[in-house]
Amino acid sequence: MSVNSKRVFYVKYLANPIYVDILKARPDVRLDRIENESPEDFYAPILNAAHVYQIGAARDELAPHFHVDAAFLKRTPNLLLVSSNGAGFDPVDVEACTDAGVLVVNQSGGNAHSVAEHALAMMLTLSKRIIQSDRRLRREANVNRNDLVGNEVEHKTVGVIGLGNVGRRIAALCKGLLGMKVLAYDPYLSADVMAERGGEKVELDELLRRSDFVSISCPLDKGSRNMISTREFALMQPHAYFITTARGFIHDEDALLQALRDKRIAGAGLDVWSKEPPPPEHPLLQFDNVLASPHTAGVTIEARQNMGRIAAEQVLDTLDGKRPPRIINPEVWPAYAARFKQAFGVMPG
Repeated sequence: MSVNSKRVFYVKYLANPIYVDILKARPDVRLDRIENESPEDFYAPILNAAHVYQIGAARDELAPHFHVDAAFLKRTPNLLLVSSNGAGFDPVDVEACTDAGVLVVNQSGGNAHSVAEHALAMMLTLSKRIIQSDRRLRREANVNRNDLVGNEVEHKTVGVIGLGNVGRRIAALCKGLLGMKVLAYDPYLSADVMAERGGEKVELDELLRRSDFVSISCPLDKGSRNMISTREFALMQPHAYFITTARGFIHDEDALLQALRDKRIAGAGLDVWSKEPPPPEHPLLQFDNVLASPHTAGVTIEARQNMGRIAAEQVLDTLDGKRPPRIINPEVWPAYAARFKQAFGVMPG
């Protein structure tokens, strides 16, 4: 294989510089960087020649014309692989990629520990009313601690929606470390598998009715979009907390706002938003019982390095003809394999 014959590009950022270090060790791979503001005469030839697009996982951090949709794919005739920096792949139209014979992969599991720890931190902060205590102390004198009585989480019930890489770690922490009961809803897993992962399989409505904490850790897709809305918030207990470290649009922000205004639930911990980051005047940020972060659950030094490493390794393995382990659209494999052979002369396996 000749020097720089395999073309990879990214826009604006990578998970970690280790990605560049790993790819630079391969003389047959060329890595190009594009900025959101790059002129078309600069990026058009890169897109035209590219085999791999290493794409950011956050939709609002990429210029719209670098989101992968049918129009974008027409400008990338040689593209074989779209690789998300993270577990999510919001800027990618997976169906359009499948139609074009393009494989889509993510880095699921790479930041699972960080995200699970963040969800747990939100649960404890809300339950112990630490966020309200902090805010009261900063703006009031002579705060009465008896106005800020919290709750222990031991023996409480957490309902985990999505028992994948993140959800199973949340379940393990809550059950093993804190002595909590774990209910879980995941339509793609059997009761036996969910039990192995630490959760009791229940339907969504039952989970919402019985849980003291509801934690979202499922991917955003057609089935989960607006899965938690007015009806679902109404099923939750008045003392329960809603926590999400998954993706915006899985819960309806307007419905959550109304549930908080009506005091149907006790509070919320929100790491993901319909617009990221949310503006300071966002109505959900005006509640003292809402703990907020700007999609930083998986943003730790350790997670970023891990994500960069596994992304680079998965891309190189794919370019070497191996079947990657984290495929989002496996049904595209026959069409992808034919296109890979046309590009590199060998069938991937």
